[in-house]
Amino acid sequence: MRCRYCHNRDTWGMKDGEVVSVGELMEKIRAVKHFLSGGVTVSGGQPSLQPEFVAELFRACRKEGIHTCLDTNGYVKGMTNPIVDMLEQTDLVMLDIKHMDNDLHRKLTYVGNERVLDFARYLQEINKPTWIRYVVVEGYTTDPVYAEQLAEFIAPMDNIEKVELLPYHSLGKHKWDLMKDIYELEEVTPPSEELLRDLQRIFLNKGIQAIY
Repeated sequence: MRCRYCHNRDTWGMKDGEVVSVGELMEKIRAVKHFLSGGVTVSGGQPSLQPEFVAELFRACRKEGIHTCLDTNGYVKGMTNPIVDMLEQTDLVMLDIKHMDNDLHRKLTYVGNERVLDFARYLQEINKPTWIRYVVVEGYTTDPVYAEQLAEFIAPMDNIEKVELLPYHSLGKHKWDLMKDIYELEEVTPPSEELLRDLQRIFLNKGIQAIY
């Protein structure tokens, strides 16, 4: 995915960053374990690009009694053994569903939403506790019709604990500037509280907890 509003534009390079081992990360985690009120969340970039590493890290965390959370866009090519193993070691999934309309999903992220929706269905199949995250961005996801479509999609899923409505912001724009890339949503403003409340009501009316 190449989300137009991505606030981690600097993570797109697959050969950039620092190479670390699970052991090195666990040393850092143990050093602050006393202060961890929730647990460990692996985000990104996209953690599903390194499922073997995430599975090993989460396995080590769980041995220490540390809750594990996967923050993902769900764009995976099938439920391969590494993906299945990663999910088996995951206590909670925070899944971004960018858009229910495939054409608009492609316009927003440059890829279709088929893999994401299949991933969501698999999480339902294995009854994995999941939070759905839905970014509210003017010109893409503010139409109530799209929220209705998302609510209808997840309403039958018993594993969905809640929906988080995330107001669009441009706090990551400076990273696009650093990468000498064009940030196309510069003129887009954050949604109003009234709009967020209206979208929240759509989910609540279908018995789905929704917060913003």
